[in-house]
Formats: sequence, C-alpha cells, structure tokens
Amino acid sequence: MAEQIIGVIGGSGLYEMEGLEDVQHVSVETPFGEPSDEFVTGVLNGIRMVFLPRHGRGHRLLPSEVNYRANVYGMKKLGVERIISVSAVGSLKEEIVPGHIIIPDHFIDRTKGVRKDTFFGNGIVAHVGFADPVCHELSAVLFDAAQAAGATVHKGGTYICMEGPAFSTRAESFMYRNLDAAVIGMTNLTEAKLAREAEICYGVIALSTDYDCWHPSHDDVTVEAIVRIIHQNVAMAKNIISHAVAQIAAERSCPCATAMQHAVITDRKVIPEKVRRDLEILVGKYL
Repeated sequence: MAEQIIGVIGGSGLYEMEGLEDVQHVSVETPFGEPSDEFVTGVLNGIRMVFLPRHGRGHRLLPSEVNYRANVYGMKKLGVERIISVSAVGSLKEEIVPGHIIIPDHFIDRTKGVRKDTFFGNGIVAHVGFADPVCHELSAVLFDAAQAAGATVHKGGTYICMEGPAFSTRAESFMYRNLDAAVIGMTNLTEAKLAREAEICYGVIALSTDYDCWHPSHDDVTVEAIVRIIHQNVAMAKNIISHAVAQIAAERSCPCATAMQHAVITDRKVIPEKVRRDLEILVGKYL
C-alpha cells in the first residue's frame, strides 16, 4: 500500500503546526514554472503532509499572479492525493457570520480568463468532468473535523470566484446574493479545476472574514478586518486539519482518482513528445 500524503494550500502559518515532525523545505521544478514558494513537508500523527503558502511567504502574489499549475503539479510530483485548501472568504449570507467556517461544494466562475487553469493544450485536448467540483468524501471529513474542533461550520454552499484584487462593488455583491451564493473569494476555483485534472481530491476550509459590502449594518470589507479574523482563525484551521488527518481513509473510493480516465480525446499518435513527457505524472497511464 502506498504511503498516504495529504497536501495543504493556505497561509504560511499553517505549517507551523503543533506536533508536526521531520519538517523539511523542498524546492520542486515543474514544466509550468515555479510554484508560489518552497513546499514544506512533515509528519503529523503518522501522516505525511505537504504544505504550500498560496501567495508565497510574506503574501507576495496577487490571486491572478499565483502559478496555480505549478502549485498543483508540485503537489502531484510529491505524491499528494488529497489537497485541503484553507482560504479567507467574504460571506454573502446573514447566517455565515465573520469567524464562521464553511465547507463549500460548488463554484461560480467570475475570473476573467487570464489565469492558466488547465494542464492541457499545446497539442493535447482533454475535457474533465467538473459537475461536482470538490471531493464529497474529503469535504464530509472536513465538515466532521470542523465540528469536532468546536467550530461553527456550515456544510455546502456556492463559492463565487472573482478575479480581484479589488473587492466587489456593492452592485456585484447584491447580484451574487441573488444567485444564492454563500461566499466569495479569489482563488479556490482555479485550484479545484487543476486538482481534478491531476486526479487529486480537493476540499476547502473557507474562513468567513467579513460580509463583503452588501450588509447594511456592517462595515464594508477591509484588509484590516480580514487580517484580524484570519489571525483568530489560524488556530482553528490547524485544529480542523489535525482532526481531518486522523479521519481520512488511507484508500480512496471517490471518482477523483480516475477523473481523467476518459478525458483525453486527442489521438495518442499526434501528441507531441515533450507534452507527453510533461504530463506523464498526470495522465501518462492513459496515454
């Protein structure tokens, strides 16, 4: 049986977890350029972990500047089969109070098409199923772990992924509420698409930090408010991850593990050799 390896993408403070042993910093080369930073590996309760600060240490990268392909490819190269994403979001619902946790299960794309959100192209075409964009098994574990950690947690809901870096206009915020979306952020959808193509399970721990700008009796979202709530929630996020790691089964039974089995439609004989080499760890078994 292969060793279980769990990845975490989030803030740089997450890998400073109590009980994390054998900590190492690892640089990973990818055909898609440099990841956001070095990967931090370690062992938590007997489980191998891989951490990556999404925006780089010191928060140097805009959401549109993050090299999502290199980040997810690097996780795959290091043997990760499940990614837990931790991110700050704005709440679009009264009941999701700043400080609450949500485990979203759907996305609406409001990015502008400038991000690289697929590993394919350049001579190979693939269309992966994405009707259910997160791993339901991993998301269920994260919800149970959040409850066990004592968080006020909401199960399911739609995440609006906007381009940023500016926050929403008030008109946009009202529009998103009319779509019955639960939260808004700037990163997770792109990761989810690439994780699916990499056949990696993907789940989100979303930290509600504000009410965006729709709420009549709350201040509009500010960086200061977000940072304050994030600092309060970092300990909770670590606690949730610790509980989740203990619950995640070693073997995967979800469809994420074979998501690309029938996705590549290009005639194998015409796939360029370099592209074939670059994608070997992703879809080599199907080529």
